Amino acid sequence: LVLMDVRMVKVSGLEALEVIKSVNPAIPVIIMTAYSSVETAVEALKQGAHDYLTKPLDFDKLRLTIERSMEHTRLKEENRLLRQTLGRQFDSQNIIGKSPAMLKLLETVAQVAASEATVLISGDSGTGKELIAGAIHFNSLRKDGPFVKINCAAIAETLLESELFGHEKGAFTGADRRKDGRFSQAHGGTLFLDEVSEMSLMMQVKLLRALQEREFSRVGGEDTIKVDVRVIAATNTDLLKQVHAGAFREDLYYRLNVVELEVPPLADRKEDIPLLAQHFIKTFAAKNRKEIIGFTPGAMDNLARYDWPGNVRELMNAIERAVALTRFDKIGVEDLPPSLAATAPVTAPSSGRRTLKDALEGPERRIILDVLESNNWNRN
Repeated sequence: LVLMDVRMVKVSGLEALEVIKSVNPAIPVIIMTAYSSVETAVEALKQGAHDYLTKPLDFDKLRLTIERSMEHTRLKEENRLLRQTLGRQFDSQNIIGKSPAMLKLLETVAQVAASEATVLISGDSGTGKELIAGAIHFNSLRKDGPFVKINCAAIAETLLESELFGHEKGAFTGADRRKDGRFSQAHGGTLFLDEVSEMSLMMQVKLLRALQEREFSRVGGEDTIKVDVRVIAATNTDLLKQVHAGAFREDLYYRLNVVELEVPPLADRKEDIPLLAQHFIKTFAAKNRKEIIGFTPGAMDNLARYDWPGNVRELMNAIERAVALTRFDKIGVEDLPPSLAATAPVTAPSSGRRTLKDALEGPERRIILDVLESNNWNRN
């Protein structure tokens, strides 16, 4: 941090500021000035100074200003690193899948990312809609801007307007200060509206206006705030059916649905299951400090046969559980949740004749696994 007078012998504060910012734009500069030079200090703020103080200095205020400046710098660096991390996480190259359905989806993601079009992502819960939204943002011209997310179903209707558009101090009980909403936070970047179908009709009207006019007012405020935001929405319901039922506004539907992307359920892309499962093993084995290299053939067969109603999220949870429970370097059938462990077919002898032992093997396995599960896998 640089603490610098606005008037110095060999160079002025403004000249020094210009040189300092050319060498290191990130370093915070605090200007010290007499009351008669406040206008110069304000000009320094315009040129990139972080703050200014008038002389004679109040050293308590100086200490507080320095602490705030250093904290601001730290947060900026954390945000930069976070954007880099998110950029890698949401890179379309990191979305796992080789099935025709996923390859087609990723091709469309690459095309739409380069545009400014509003996107509607549909698909069952747990399919990875947020991952697709992130891939669009971090592969777009807005990738250096914020990627702001809000789950419309997780916020009470009375608070949703404030969360989206912000509020003024005193706008309602508990509003003890002015607050920026998600639209303001997403200025220059992308706003991801998850579960947009859960909005009330009244909120849909206000969202429609914000999308059409690119402006809004805070709750309890009169000032019009203009923003530059790209909107990506997601839903796990058929919005067109909701339009026909009168539960969702038709004009908002077409405003959101400029480009529609449908994320396929895991049951429709089972060739991706081994890739995803191996990826989750690597992730959770590292997290739990375990050496796990893969699956037994029986366990992988069960993963492939299961229908995965909870989609990728259910698969991820199943692998995390298996990694936590297994005592070996490969995950076996006994490490999987009972619902998966019971999916293996009972195989008949090659002669086509089936013995009593063959017929009982499947139910016996299921009963044993259920008992183990209910006793926290205590084999005694």
